[in-house]
Amino acid sequence: ADPTTHAVGEIGLDYFRNLSPPEAQREAFDRQLALAARRGLPVLVHDRDAHDGVTAALLAWTGRQGRVGRGVMHAFSGDAAMARALAASGFLISFALPVTFHSAAGPRAAAGALKDGQFLVETDAPYLGPDRARRNEPTTALRVAAELARLRDTTPEQIVEAISRSYALL
Repeated sequence: ADPTTHAVGEIGLDYFRNLSPPEAQREAFDRQLALAARRGLPVLVHDRDAHDGVTAALLAWTGRQGRVGRGVMHAFSGDAAMARALAASGFLISFALPVTFHSAAGPRAAAGALKDGQFLVETDAPYLGPDRARRNEPTTALRVAAELARLRDTTPEQIVEAISRSYALL
């Protein structure tokens, strides 16, 4: 393996546009997870409208390894139960700008359900912008962290400390 390779990703399932049959996506995802296991690398996981399939694949993967996984759930859009199950299996839950939207009930509940050291902040710039007319920018990570602080009834400084601990786990 190339020593400059630090993770396998972005891998996962995307049932939003149905560009590939779910079975083909699941087979490719399983192969990518197996590659990560062979190389001892964490995974960066994409999940769009495929919560059950992604959760099942990741829990099966960690079960086959007989240990917790290592990886990040990119731009998490699931609910609190999914976040807790994946965090218990070793995955970090990464929140992007949608967690600041009041309509994002699942991610907002998940943000409050996790322990410090189980979550990250990201932007997914230029995607997932503040609205459909504007692109996302790296500075929105500050908005995400501030919203996590509000949802978790803590300070932005404590969120930054928790995120630093999370990154150290990778």
